[in-house]
Amino acid sequence: MLQAVGIISEYNPFHNGHSYMLNQAKEVTGADVSVALMSGNWLQRGEPAAYDKWQRTKAALLGGVDLVIELPLFSAVQPSHLFAKGAVDLAAQMKCRWLAFGAEHPQMDYQQLIDHQPENPESFKKFDRPYASIFQDYLYDQTGIRLNQPNDILGFGYAKANFDAGKPLQLVPLQRVGSQHDDVQIDHQGAIASASAIRQAIHDDDSGDLERVVPESTLAMIHHDRMMTWDDFWPFLRFELVENPVEKLHQIYQMTEGIEYRLKRAAIKAESFAEFLHLVKTKRYTYTRIQRLCTYVLLHAVSNDMLQTDGYVRLLGFNSKGQHYLNQIKGDLAVPLITKVNDDVVADTIQMDFRGGMLTQMINGQSQDFYRHPIIIE
Repeated sequence: MLQAVGIISEYNPFHNGHSYMLNQAKEVTGADVSVALMSGNWLQRGEPAAYDKWQRTKAALLGGVDLVIELPLFSAVQPSHLFAKGAVDLAAQMKCRWLAFGAEHPQMDYQQLIDHQPENPESFKKFDRPYASIFQDYLYDQTGIRLNQPNDILGFGYAKANFDAGKPLQLVPLQRVGSQHDDVQIDHQGAIASASAIRQAIHDDDSGDLERVVPESTLAMIHHDRMMTWDDFWPFLRFELVENPVEKLHQIYQMTEGIEYRLKRAAIKAESFAEFLHLVKTKRYTYTRIQRLCTYVLLHAVSNDMLQTDGYVRLLGFNSKGQHYLNQIKGDLAVPLITKVNDDVVADTIQMDFRGGMLTQMINGQSQDFYRHPIIIE
C-alpha cells in the first residue's frame, strides 16, 4: 500500500523553495507519493493566481509532485482558519497519512496554543485594530508564544483543524529556508526566492535572476504564458462596485460593518486597483481582508456559497505514481471524484470554482473547466 504526504499549496508559481520542501517532506516522512492540495484560480489572500490552475499544475508535476487536487474555491479564498479547515479535510479525504508544511518556527507547540483558545472570540471585535493582531496578543499573554509569521499562522490553523477533526493526519512542520514570505526582491546570491519576489521580477520583466530560483518547468511557463494580476480584473470590480446598490453589496459574504459604503466611494474615485486599496485601507481592514472582499464581489459570493460543507475531489493532474495511488484510494472516497466537467457538475458541485474560472478565462482566454481533462505526465 502506497503512503501519501499531503502538501497544501498555491504554487504561485512553483519555485525552488517548493521543490526543496517537497523533497524534505518525502525524506522526513518516507512517503511513497506526494499529493498537492492546490488552490485554483483565486488564492487565500484574495488575489488572482498569477497563472491558471492548469498551467501551475503542469509546472508542479514536472517539478516532482505526483498528484494535484484542486482545493475548492470556497475553502481556498478564506481567512486562515477556514482555509486550513478546508485543506485539512481534503487531505484527510485523500487518505493522506501526513500533512507537511513550511513554518518559520516548526518546533512551535501548537497544542499549547489550541489549549488556550479564547472562550468568546466575539469579545475581540474592536474597530482600531485587525482581529488577527488582537487574537495573537491574547495567545502571547496566555502562552508566551508569539504567533505572527504567515506560515506559523497557517501551521497553527492546520493543527487546530486537525485536532478538531480527531487528528486524522500526522503533522510535519518543516523549516522554511531562504527568503522571507513577503520579500519582493530576488537575492542575487541564493537559489531560493519568495513567490512574491518572483512575481515582481516577472512584472518588471527582469528575468535575469529567474533561472536561478525556479525549475525549468516554471521558467517555460513564465516565458510561454502571461501573468495575471489584480490590474486585469480592476475594470470588472470597479463596475460591480459602482453599478450595484449598497443594499445588494451588503449581501456579499463577509461584507460587515458598513464597509460596502467605503468600497463604493473608493471605486468611484480610484483610477487603479492600487489606488483603490489605498483609499479603502484602515487600521482595522488589512489589505488581505479587502482583497478577499473584492474577490467575493466579483464572484457574487454570499454566505451559502462560501460556507459549504459538501466536499469533492477535483483531479487536476498526476504522474504514474499518482495514478497508482488514486486507483488505490478511489474506491474508498466518501466524496465525488471529478475528472470531467459538464453542466450538471457545475450546477450541482463546482459552482464557485466555475465562477472563478470564468473570470480567469476572460483574461487569459483559456477554458478552465469545460473541455479540460486532468494533466498526465508520464
